[in-house]
Amino acid sequence: MLKVMLIDDDPTMVSLLAMVLNLEGYSVKTPSNQRMDYILSDIVKERPQLALVDVNLQLGSGLDLVRDIRMEPDLMHTRVLMYSGLNLRDECIEAGADGFIQKPFMPDDLIKLIHANIVHNG
Repeated sequence: MLKVMLIDDDPTMVSLLAMVLNLEGYSVKTPSNQRMDYILSDIVKERPQLALVDVNLQLGSGLDLVRDIRMEPDLMHTRVLMYSGLNLRDECIEAGADGFIQKPFMPDDLIKLIHANIVHNG
């Protein structure tokens, strides 16, 4: 079962994405705390195959978080997909993300992106 760490500080978005991912059969984890240092340590502890990260987090930058993830040897195989309401694809890829999707997006488009990144590259 694919383990996904969902990193978003909007409870509605977390709830909707968790429901979609659970319906696809994925195990969904969320950080125990929204502080950036806790988020990174939770990712290291959980070692998900995929981290789904919002670019704009209340207590920090998702771009900085991805850079931190990429510097963690234990997370070398974790795929990172990012999303934002703005087209920040280039910035996300440059920071180390494996993919980007712009909000609003359809659940099917997200699942296709996950499959393209995990199934074909996993």
